[in-house]
Amino acid sequence: MMAANQDARIAFPGSYAPGDVNFLLQTVHIEDTPVAVKESLIQSGQRHYSQMLSLEALPPPEYVTLFQQALTENKARVAEDVMELARRILAARPHGITLVSLARAGTPIGVLLKRVLQQHLNTDAAHYSVSIIRDIGLDLNALRYILRHHEARTLVFVDGWTGKGVIARQLADSLAVFAQSDGIAIAPDLHVLADLAGVAAVAATADDYLIPSCILNATVSGLVSRTVFDSSLIGANAFHGCVFYEQFLNDDLSNFFINEIMEAMRPDEAGEGSVELDKPGLQAKARNLLATISDRYQVSRPHYIKPGIGEATRVLLRREARLLVLQDLASEATRHLRWLAEAKAVPIAVDDKLPYRAVALIKEMLND
Repeated sequence: MMAANQDARIAFPGSYAPGDVNFLLQTVHIEDTPVAVKESLIQSGQRHYSQMLSLEALPPPEYVTLFQQALTENKARVAEDVMELARRILAARPHGITLVSLARAGTPIGVLLKRVLQQHLNTDAAHYSVSIIRDIGLDLNALRYILRHHEARTLVFVDGWTGKGVIARQLADSLAVFAQSDGIAIAPDLHVLADLAGVAAVAATADDYLIPSCILNATVSGLVSRTVFDSSLIGANAFHGCVFYEQFLNDDLSNFFINEIMEAMRPDEAGEGSVELDKPGLQAKARNLLATISDRYQVSRPHYIKPGIGEATRVLLRREARLLVLQDLASEATRHLRWLAEAKAVPIAVDDKLPYRAVALIKEMLND
């Protein structure tokens, strides 16, 4: 059962430094649902995934070491891509910038963008992190809160990466509903580091590379859980909910991640410049991948296929995984995925023709 916290935090920074971000979420208490039980309830249609959370435990030391290694190996790439994204946002928003990151994968990227804009591009930007949930939509109450303080034309929606493009489509659908209900048109432009699906308005790359923040859960995301929503428990005018894992404060790596990426920034080094991605080609690649995987492994619904390193990691961290498919068994970029699969006895297949570095399949519980 989930209940709103009487001392709910509204517009709080999580474990980030004050000013880095305001989470437009209300803290809630929610019972932990075991992963296998949660998966059965979701797939049977008895509960929506946003109504449940599974226990988040601190990762073991050896897994944290994998995060540290990934950060060392990839922080220069992330720093370069964040800088590219920040420059493109600045060029496109002459009237001001209001960053709206999508909790929670978008939150670290939003914090980095705010820091880069301020410290390297001489631009102050507000930053809010809001909930968006598949089938439920963007938290429109949070959006209304933002619009009471900022112009609609300044909004910049931020996420970490795209997988199949579900969140980009959900954002567009939600903003279309909002335009009808509130009479305010907002461009559904999603800004990400890596756009695998070819659906973002602006992206630094389409490469399926390891963004280190995808490896961990709350301890790299301001100690905030995945967002939750239950209309019977969250009021019509309230923000979506989250759990704030304050008990993990001594093990939090959220600010460490931000500081490491910021130290890797090289703003004076000329990059390769803005590259326009082949969106139709990327979209075709994503469609072909879904069709191929569905046929090869007899997957009944596209929701059970999660392409790319980031999405595959989410499956292995918080879902019941059926199979992990890797492009290269020896790749350093998927080292943490191999660790998770081995720890959870998830089979691994290798396909050197895979268009992404990794794809994870969710176990279909009702077929057991």
